[in-house]
This record gives sequence, C-alpha cells and structure tokens, in this order.
Amino acid sequence: MAEPLHLLFVAAENDALPGCKVGGVGDVVRDVPLALSAHPAFEGTITVVTPSYGFLHASPLRLLGSVEFAFSGERTSAELFEVAPKRTAPNVRHVVVHHPSFEFIDPTTGRHRIYCDDPPGEPFATDATRYARFCAALAESLLLGKLGAVNRVHLHDWHTGFFLILREFEPRYSLLRGIKAAFSIHNLALQGVRPLRGYESALESWFPGLQYDLAVVEDPEYLGCMNPMAVGIRLADRVHVVSPNYADEICLPSRPKRNHPDCVFFGGEGLEFELLRAKDEGRLVGILNGCEYPPGQSLSLRDDASWLKLVDTIYSEVARWPGATSNPRHAGTLRRLLEWKRRARPGVVMTSVTRVVDQKVRLMRFPEGPTPIERVLARTGNDAVYILAGTGDAQYESFFADLTGLYENLLFINGFSVSSAEALYGEGDLFLMPSAFEPCGISQMLAMREGQPCVVHATGGLKDTVIDGETGFAFDGTTQEALGMGFMEKTMSAVRMKINRSAEFEAIRSRAAAQRFLWSDAVGQYLERLYR
Repeated sequence: MAEPLHLLFVAAENDALPGCKVGGVGDVVRDVPLALSAHPAFEGTITVVTPSYGFLHASPLRLLGSVEFAFSGERTSAELFEVAPKRTAPNVRHVVVHHPSFEFIDPTTGRHRIYCDDPPGEPFATDATRYARFCAALAESLLLGKLGAVNRVHLHDWHTGFFLILREFEPRYSLLRGIKAAFSIHNLALQGVRPLRGYESALESWFPGLQYDLAVVEDPEYLGCMNPMAVGIRLADRVHVVSPNYADEICLPSRPKRNHPDCVFFGGEGLEFELLRAKDEGRLVGILNGCEYPPGQSLSLRDDASWLKLVDTIYSEVARWPGATSNPRHAGTLRRLLEWKRRARPGVVMTSVTRVVDQKVRLMRFPEGPTPIERVLARTGNDAVYILAGTGDAQYESFFADLTGLYENLLFINGFSVSSAEALYGEGDLFLMPSAFEPCGISQMLAMREGQPCVVHATGGLKDTVIDGETGFAFDGTTQEALGMGFMEKTMSAVRMKINRSAEFEAIRSRAAAQRFLWSDAVGQYLERLYR
C-alpha cells in the first residue's frame, strides 16, 4: 500500500488567505489543495505555507512553534502560525512563517504588499532576500519536524528555488533530499536573478560558506549571477508548467531573444536548454490549470436590464474608491457610466479584466498610428463598447486613459474590484485577451464559463482552451504587425458575427459555456505525474 502523502505547498501567494494574492499563482495555490482533498484517489494531508508579510499571522488559530536558523552570517528566528482560510477542507491546513523582514508597507497607500518594487539597477533585490530567508526558515522547520512528517514538497515559481539550493548544498539539510520536490512554473518571465557575490542581496551574502556547484545555480546568460528559477528546473524531481502547449513552447528559444522589443514568440526566456533537458529526462510535465464551475449554472440573458446592472455595479464600486471624484480618471469613469446608463444596450459589449502590462496588452498597441485597438473602436462606433478594467504599467495606463478621452465607446477602469470583475465576466458579449504569451490564463476560462466567447492569441494555454470558430476566436502571426492586425481583424470578425449572424455567434457562445476545465481532472494528473 502506498504511503499516505503529506504534501507541502510552498508559494509566495495563496488566495485562500485574505490579502495574499497578486496574480494567478494565488488562485492555483487556493484551488489545488481543495481539489486534491476532494479527489477520491488522494490519501493524506496538505499544508500550504507562505510568508506572513507582516499581517497574515495577526489572528492565528495556533502557534506551531519557532525555529532558529542561520542567515546572512547571523542567527535569527521565525515563528510558524496556523491560520484560518476563507474555505476549509478536510486534511488541509494553512501556515504562515513570520519574520519582521517579510513585511513591506507601500509608502503611498500605507497598505501591506506582497512584492516590493526595487529600482531598475537592483531588480528583485528586496524580494530575493526575503524569499531566501523564508526558504531558510522553511528548511529548518522541515528538518526539525515543525510541519509534521512531510514526504512531498510542491514549490511554486522562483521565490522557492532557494529551498532547493539549501537541500542540495547545505550539509545540515541533506536529509531533506529524501523529500521529493515538484517545481511549478507560473511566470517564466520573472526569474529572480541576483548576483552570486558583492552585494547584500546575493547568494554568498545570504549563505556565507555555502559550497555550491556553479553550474547548478548560475544564470545561463548573466554570468556571475544566480537564477532561482533555473535552480528549480535543474534540481526538482518534476518540473510542472500550467498547460501542455506552453510546455512545448518553452523548450524553444524566444524570437528574437527575450527582452527584445520586437519579440514575437516568447519561448524559454533564456532557460530553453534547461527545460529541454528536463523534458528529455522525463521531468517536464504540462498540466492545464482548472476552473471552478458553480452547480446548475445556465446561460444568462444579455439585454437592456443586464446592461444597466453592469453599469450600476461598476458605478457603485468606483464611487467608493478613494479619490473617486478628485482623481481625474475615476471621475471620468463615473461620468461615462452616467452617460451610458441613459442608452440602450450596445450591439456588442466587449470586455477585458487584466493587468495592464506589456504581456497582456502590447498587441493592442502595435503597430502605432492608428493602433489595432483604435481601429477596432473607430470601426465599431456606436455598435459596440469596450470596457477594460485593470492596473499595471504607467505607460499603458496613460495610453488607455488617453484613448478613453478620444473614443466614447471605450471605458478604461483604472482599478480593480471583485464585484466589477464578476460583472464584466457575467454581462459581456466578447472578451478580449490578446496576450503576447500566456502560460495558462484563467480569465478566458472565467469568461467562457459565463457564456462570453473570447478573442485570444493562439499561444500557451489560450491555444489549449479556445478553439477558433468553435468555442471562440483565435489569431496568430509571425511579426508584431501581423499579430496586431490579426487581433484587430479577428475582433472585427467576431463583432460582425454577433451583429449580423447572431445564431452563429450564439452557437459559439453555447459551446464556450459548455467547456469544462476541471480542477478534479488536473489534480488527478498531479497525483500520477508529479507526486507518485
């Protein structure tokens, strides 16, 4: 009989805890333990561990203990607290590791934040030190049995690669090599690269005297630097990525190379040789993420009443934001919503809920003069509106804010609320998601679940979830210009179909809503391909 699993999930984010989410990894770390606990083939327990960030430990269920460990040439200590999640499940518990250095308060808002923003010359400096310390505390906790008899560790993204360095090269933690480790890549573009030495935030400063193998820890491009993402790929027993197509894409080099402004194919981000080696060794596994589906859900009507509901929901949310009337962007949003409240539902309501960053929206903006999204807005006119909600890079926020002033059929909501996002998923007609690359993506699944077909770039997990002409609309291209024009043409084609061939569009809508990307299917593969 197989030994029951005691699985340790280690991540920087966990949306099971209020305030512990920034991106999609938080959703995965929230959902997978719940799905595993409910899976008929799972026997064992699951412990999910994150840093406390200075606030997650404020109302603990209990103190599990404290550990003293070495870091940056000094002895320090951390505390482990079991905390209450939003949703409980049998045999699943959530733990935070508390150390004063894990806290980061945004100087602008006064609120706790998960990640720090370092200046361009010191990328990842603050966060890398925080997560290296977190992993050191974690290694000591496992060695001393503070988390129980763990026999599998599932690590997520670069923040956890330091644990594998300690497991491999620190003699004190050699016993931890008996714990099999899976390493999940959620965002290959962020790798946490830091110098080996010469800085306070450097490998040899965190772990002085560590006898490491340079070939294992060094970045393949930035010599003299360590790469915790590369370490995860090199040392983990299984390397997991979040869609099958993405697993194939990242074994190829980016074209042109990563960080090039004209890059049209985002492959292994400089780690393609490491990933290809893992694939050849049978360690690379692509498993599509899942989505939750409420029981008994049916297609909702898109009519004047649902349009007013959408407008009212967004208005109520934005009106409560700090500076709603004094902030020009928020005030402009409220004015446009009042104008839209007096009109009938447009022929097509296009929506997006996204981080407004290069990965997500660059194809809307290139080529310039006029941009693809401007062409869509100009050609659709009064027949369609586009509502984009999100925050991100200042240049893209300004771009969409400026366009809102030029086009009456565009609304850029420069912020985020759960209620507004749910309304946009549930009441829109056509969801726009032209990501330059997408390891998996959850937004397209959420939109499809609500009966909203998507326009997507046929890449990564978007290619695995949206079938052009069947369950949505997909485009591709071999140049920046071709991709931008492909987005524009495919969007216009979908708009025309909705207006002129409504039965054909409704068939696509029904097939999109019928798709099921189930966590129960995904975690079944986790059990067989990652943990066994």
